[in-house]
Amino acid sequence: MSNRKVILCTGGIGSGKSFVVQIFRAMGIPAYDSDAAAKSLYDRDPQLLAAVADVAGQDIVAPDGRLDRIRLAARIFSDVQIRSRVEALVHPAVARDFDRWAQAQSSPLVLIESAILLERPMAGISPDFVVVVTAPEDVRIERICSRDSVSPEQAARRISLQWSDAQRIAKADFTVDNSGSVPLVPQIDDIVKKINNTDYGKN
Repeated sequence: MSNRKVILCTGGIGSGKSFVVQIFRAMGIPAYDSDAAAKSLYDRDPQLLAAVADVAGQDIVAPDGRLDRIRLAARIFSDVQIRSRVEALVHPAVARDFDRWAQAQSSPLVLIESAILLERPMAGISPDFVVVVTAPEDVRIERICSRDSVSPEQAARRISLQWSDAQRIAKADFTVDNSGSVPLVPQIDDIVKKINNTDYGKN
């Protein structure tokens, strides 16, 4: 993967990074959704699901034997120790899966979407460029409440458990304003052009 550039697209919960990733995909850049991949791994690897249930509680396994994603999210957002132990199980599996996926791509650019890769790096995943998606906290809270059917207080709690936008921006090569007041496509088109420019990049 030495000649392939890896873009990390990240942002706090509710920032709308998944929608931004869809635009990157529309521009021809293959994108790996680490959250969706983890869910798929739970479905494909009963041993992984069993190990996570031992940490987070057996009730995260739904009656049909699949992961109850909402219940797991509630559990890990309410207990830092559980979150750390779950990540220690899941992250190595995701990193291996990403490597297999990336090797199968023909594009010179690939993207990985992850909310937490900046603050909790995964061994084996080293992005060349970091794109941080931002949005005001009130917008993020509204999105989280609508998506996850939680209260504004619960949404704010989830936001507080992650890095601030300022911390993420300090590590960013590019930022995307996803407040809803600035068109997204021109921002992302500009980022892709700069990354494709051989004179632009990290030494």
